[in-house]
Amino acid sequence: MSRDAPIHSWPGSYYINSQKRWESGTLSLTRTTVRFISSHSKGCVASFRLSRIVEIKMETSSFIFSTLTVLEEGNVKHWFGSLKPHRAAVFNVLEHFWRERLLSPTSEARGAESQPSKGRELISLVAGAQRRLEDTGMVLSHQGEQFDNMMQGLENIDSDLGVADKLLSELESPSWWPFGKLPWKSQQEAKAEDASKAAAALSAGKDSSRSKVIASIPAVLSKGGDSDLKPGCLLVLVSSLEARDTGCHLIHRFERSEIDEIRVHSPYEIAVRQRFIGKPDVCYRFLSAKMPEALCVLEMQYRKKMELTSEYAAFRATPLASPSDREAGLTQGCQDTELPVEVPAGELSQLQVQVLQPSVSQAEAQELKQMLMQLKNLALEAETELERQDEVLDVLTSSTDRATMHIGKHTCRMKRLL
Repeated sequence: MSRDAPIHSWPGSYYINSQKRWESGTLSLTRTTVRFISSHSKGCVASFRLSRIVEIKMETSSFIFSTLTVLEEGNVKHWFGSLKPHRAAVFNVLEHFWRERLLSPTSEARGAESQPSKGRELISLVAGAQRRLEDTGMVLSHQGEQFDNMMQGLENIDSDLGVADKLLSELESPSWWPFGKLPWKSQQEAKAEDASKAAAALSAGKDSSRSKVIASIPAVLSKGGDSDLKPGCLLVLVSSLEARDTGCHLIHRFERSEIDEIRVHSPYEIAVRQRFIGKPDVCYRFLSAKMPEALCVLEMQYRKKMELTSEYAAFRATPLASPSDREAGLTQGCQDTELPVEVPAGELSQLQVQVLQPSVSQAEAQELKQMLMQLKNLALEAETELERQDEVLDVLTSSTDRATMHIGKHTCRMKRLL
């Protein structure tokens, strides 16, 4: 992933303090930096890292109104005005990525604590577990189909028993009764009521199992375009996607079967669309610094509905650490490890290699994180299917007992008629 590729950009103006004037251009946010590019000279007027930001505020002054200010380390203040669509949307996005940057520091420094082979070993172990879980899921799916076929067979048996009950009632009715059967409730109607109650209980169990959360990430979301970007969160559930506000109140729910398209604009921005005939589509945009954590799950659940846009081309490669980040991680790793005072000459280079080389790189850590998210998704879906099959088994048991009882009663009635 190119660190210079913009995650989002907004037209606006920047106040050049040295020249006491405003310069029009484009404010861009990348993975690690914020920069302003002049529309006249096409050069970078201002650029600073997210990690150096101290405060982001919406301010006004006596000579300019509706401005966005960013305070950098060293008491350097940057003024941005005339932002489109409006400064509140820009503030919500910048503040979100800055906050997530502070809460999730880089892991390069923590990577220099174990051996270089550990990362690939962990990935291999997780890949093996994932294959086993996928095989288990296929077996569970086949078993669920068999249970569904058994339910269909029992429904056919119940239907035949209902016909038999009707015929026996007509044979048992007295000769003076003109309507063919007695006026009390037939066993078929009672069976239909029992079946409806069992179906309602099964549906309630499905709803409870499908409401489990696979992933929950903070995000800046809007309905439609970029003019109404507000902070909230994105919830990925077993059977749906939910958009919620900062108070965790539901804004909109996309059922899994109702989602028509998921457009991936970048690893940090997606658009979920539900189409309708005769009325406008429902489309929500989600922008989040932790979106890569949810993309691996979305790719598994909605593989046929996801579409990568042309904007995604700039984010194809794996992110690489900047020189400053690598130096910081290297320095931290050297400070945290103490070398013995007397080391043989042949062992010193090997020991230094073990200290300086990280065991799990950032790319390996990200891959492990995505694989673990996929494992979580598979495990939750397997658990949901197991709970559904348990409920189906309960229904099968009760239906079988009821059918056995009805067959016994019908047999006795036929013997009495003989």
